[in-house]
Amino acid sequence: MRIVWSAGDPHGIGPEIILKSFLKLEHSRHSFLVCGSYSVMDYYRDALKLPVKLKLVENASFIKKMESADGVLHVLNVAEADAIMPGRISAAAGRVAMESIHAAAELCREGASDALVTAPIHKEAVALAGYAETGHTGYLGTMFGVASPTMMFFDPVLNLKVALATIHEPLEKIPGLIRKMDLDTFFSSLAKSLRTDFGIAEPRIAVLGLNPHASDGGVMGREEQEIISPCIERLSGRLHIKGPFPADGFFGAGSYKNYDIVVAMYHDQGLLPFKVLAFETGVNVTLGLPIVRTSPDHGTGFDIAGKGIASERSFYEATLLAIQIAQNRIKTLHP
Repeated sequence: MRIVWSAGDPHGIGPEIILKSFLKLEHSRHSFLVCGSYSVMDYYRDALKLPVKLKLVENASFIKKMESADGVLHVLNVAEADAIMPGRISAAAGRVAMESIHAAAELCREGASDALVTAPIHKEAVALAGYAETGHTGYLGTMFGVASPTMMFFDPVLNLKVALATIHEPLEKIPGLIRKMDLDTFFSSLAKSLRTDFGIAEPRIAVLGLNPHASDGGVMGREEQEIISPCIERLSGRLHIKGPFPADGFFGAGSYKNYDIVVAMYHDQGLLPFKVLAFETGVNVTLGLPIVRTSPDHGTGFDIAGKGIASERSFYEATLLAIQIAQNRIKTLHP
């Protein structure tokens, strides 16, 4: 597999976790290319004294010829950084991060790379750089013409998957968004992605309620009775889908072990328990895109950037999962 890594915010831990991950993968049968700034990668390599051999790549066509890492990490210089200031928010850093993502995603679109793994970006820096979409999911969705890609989180240790019905939205908007969205299509597309990307023939889907106690029969809200339950009933004939379950006890009771994926109605409902259970090893996956994209489930780590103490485990796991999904897609297309 040919994997492209976008370098993330040059003032965060992205370059460090890429370098550390490469040290674990440099002798694998896969090939790796970083889209970003060569000077940034060189800076962190030297500052952190990481024994990684870097090589500047002049054009993207080189990756098509790569067969294995062979002990050298190649860097495609797509944007040049200004002064490198670990832990600082800056528009220049946000621009480098987004140009890196765009170039890396284009390599996947062109078939030059089999999968994209993105290092963390900082939303405020991206906004300062003038981008309307400040997150990976929305930006890639716009880039590939996918209106609503699905944000899913996966932990390989627990085999836990959590998908979000809504993503980065204020809480006050969530009930209205749930009422407006096409939940039938959302769940059907989710099941399709699980079959294609994870090789699960009959995915078991658990759906969490929106309101406390899944509204206790309508006592605390009507979304369960009016929107969520009717949708589950409509789909139950062709999907293995159950719910809505009260969210508060679902994870604590270990009920997630009975399903292939859990769908949360909003960001913190799903991500809070997930990160408690799987903070070190969790992986973010964007489902519904024509390309494979994964990332670590943490942010830029500005407080520890440049100190050499960032854990690469989540990024490393994201890379392994990207390889697995790319291989699964090939098997689906060419059984």
